[in-house]
Amino acid sequence: MECGIEKKMIAEALGTFFLVFFGTGAAVMTLIIAHSVSPAATIGTLGGFADWLAIGLAFGLAGMVSIYIFGKISGAHMNPAVTLGLWISKNISGKDSVLYIIAQCIGAVLASICLYIILGPQAITIGSLGATVPAAGINYFQAMFVEFIGTFFLVLTVMGVAVDKKAEPAVGGFAIGMAIATAIFLLGGITGGCINPARGFGPYLIDFLLGGVNLWNYFPIYIIGPIVGGLLAGFIYQKIAEGTDVCDLPNLYD
Repeated sequence: MECGIEKKMIAEALGTFFLVFFGTGAAVMTLIIAHSVSPAATIGTLGGFADWLAIGLAFGLAGMVSIYIFGKISGAHMNPAVTLGLWISKNISGKDSVLYIIAQCIGAVLASICLYIILGPQAITIGSLGATVPAAGINYFQAMFVEFIGTFFLVLTVMGVAVDKKAEPAVGGFAIGMAIATAIFLLGGITGGCINPARGFGPYLIDFLLGGVNLWNYFPIYIIGPIVGGLLAGFIYQKIAEGTDVCDLPNLYD
């Protein structure tokens, strides 16, 4: 491995750990609290959209803080779809992309293990460690398509506020965190709001290994949709941003 990649991998693993630990942890705790009121209750049953707003903000705030912590070290991708979006736009090498994705998956797996250690068997029997599945009435294509749109929006945000050299660095973490929260606020009630293959993989793997329900038939939704969304966003942003200069644009605030 080239010099410095080990530190970048550690940063990616830690950033993804915090994103998954606090984000899926919020989802699991919401389910546990709802279950204590009514065994049949699910996210949104008691709190409506407020449940998904809270979960989205947990993901978004954890992502925002992690970006400000680790952005200077690894860029704080914390998401294979983001990494692939940066790869296709030639902002990261193929070799480093693979290592980043491995680190992200390790961070997500460790976060799910820690949630199980802290919350015990109910994290699986009630919360499935935050593993995402489509809502009733949502078919495979619909779920994959909305995951594609959510991830496309997220990776476009990353490209515009963090990767583009004309962007203001100070606002990058906030904007990306809000993009995560916004996407989950809508997608949560449709697909669980994954928009991140590593975030999907960690809960799926540990929930399955510790005796949870086998949900792997849904997993391609959370791989194909986000990866295609991330790749397309990186490709499109690169094409529309090529050759543009901020000085060429009108100042809308004059």
